[in-house]
Amino acid sequence: MTAHGASREATAAARERLDALTDSTSVDVAQLADELAAVTALLHREVSLRRVLTDPAQPGEAKAELVQRLIGGQVGGVAADLVSGMVRSRWSQPRDLVDALEELTATADLTAAQRTGKLDDVEDELFRFGRIVASNTELRAALTDRAATTAAKSELLRSLLGGRAAATTERLVTRLVTAPRGRSLEAGLESLSKLAAERRDRMVAVVTSAVPLSDGQKQRLGAALAKLYGRSMHLNLDVDPEVLGGIRVQVGDEVINGSIADRLEDAARRMAS
Repeated sequence: MTAHGASREATAAARERLDALTDSTSVDVAQLADELAAVTALLHREVSLRRVLTDPAQPGEAKAELVQRLIGGQVGGVAADLVSGMVRSRWSQPRDLVDALEELTATADLTAAQRTGKLDDVEDELFRFGRIVASNTELRAALTDRAATTAAKSELLRSLLGGRAAATTERLVTRLVTAPRGRSLEAGLESLSKLAAERRDRMVAVVTSAVPLSDGQKQRLGAALAKLYGRSMHLNLDVDPEVLGGIRVQVGDEVINGSIADRLEDAARRMAS
């Protein structure tokens, strides 16, 4: 999601409200995620409604009251109050509100995984699923086929992930596949991986090596990258015998080639000695 000005501030405020809500163990965050997903789908479908709810000429309280009338009986009080707070904010364009809601939906699901100690598993499973899709053109075609029904795609994902992946992973991937909202599958999976990393205030490094890295190499590389970027680093590991230089590290849009990665590992080894 790319937001500017007012939308950036409104999204940041919504994240803070969600964090405050989910700090309470009495809030069912998985249910909250489902309810926010339903509101996201409604506003994505109803263009005129999202325009009304983001119209800067309308008083914030009036828009909040409209939200309560429309969805107050359809979702729980926590979800309705969260969305009401969001429409009181100013948005640069109507789509930004829907983008922010979608992000909060995924964040709520990731919070559920964090509560049960499954967040690391979800991060790894999202990465692995992305690699499977990238290497299987038939699977990608089936998951992105606009003519296929939502039920058919959901059933395919159940056959692939059901019982083999965390429940949160299956929920996140199913939402992405059945409601892509114009994004590519790859971009959606990357966005979810970043959100998962942010739950622990860490960055994601995609490490592709010609041979599997040893535990010691992974620890040294992770430490060196954390020192370089000033944040803890989650390593998504992949093996490709054809990778040039023996190793390739990508952090966001930045790519570190093998020779630089070797120097980082050497630096980390010297610090440890």
